[in-house]
Amino acid sequence: MPSEHDGHRQRLKHRFMKSGLDDFEPHNVLELILFYSVPRKDTNPLAHRLINRFGSLSGVLEASPEELMKVEGVTENTAVLLSMLPQIARKYLEDKVDPSNTIYSFSDIGAYLMPKFIGRNVETMMLASIDNKNKIVSCSIIAEGESDRASISRRKIVEEAMRVNATRVILAHNHPIGFAVPSSEDIFMTEEIYKLLKTVGVELVDHVIFAQDDYVSIAASGVDFRKK
Repeated sequence: MPSEHDGHRQRLKHRFMKSGLDDFEPHNVLELILFYSVPRKDTNPLAHRLINRFGSLSGVLEASPEELMKVEGVTENTAVLLSMLPQIARKYLEDKVDPSNTIYSFSDIGAYLMPKFIGRNVETMMLASIDNKNKIVSCSIIAEGESDRASISRRKIVEEAMRVNATRVILAHNHPIGFAVPSSEDIFMTEEIYKLLKTVGVELVDHVIFAQDDYVSIAASGVDFRKK
């Protein structure tokens, strides 16, 4: 027997199929997503509870499954579905990037690395390795840590660069909370890793800090880590 909410669900689905999400309010977007984990119920109240709890649509999608399940009406299936979406977006954007990317500028670096930090709620350090033709040959996660600090393995950075025969590398990490501003620790670490890589004939080109939709280059910010 059709639910009293089936008509609303169909209207919302048809609206999306006709016009996409551009004119949807955040709670309408959540409603539509929740159709696929909350059968035959009005998902509007739950969508509002989620946005009230986490402050925004992005806040909902970036919340951990454990935090999501503290909200009344959120099952494990719903928590998994919501938590997957940013990571699906990351996979989509990574898949769109040309794997033979050639790096010529800071904007090239940002365009290549930005998608890799979507949906990451803990500090993550990555190493992009570049060959002598300016092509990225590898991009690996070096360390993942608590939300305020990643434990960086300098030995692992050197090993990864040598494993792929990189001539140059770019370090990148995110600030899950806060701004894309390098800390004194970030600068010190950059100087130390630059000197360490230099001993094995690999150049550290830059260290890029990402936060939300912003990023900052240590090399372009006036810090001359190469002379240290």
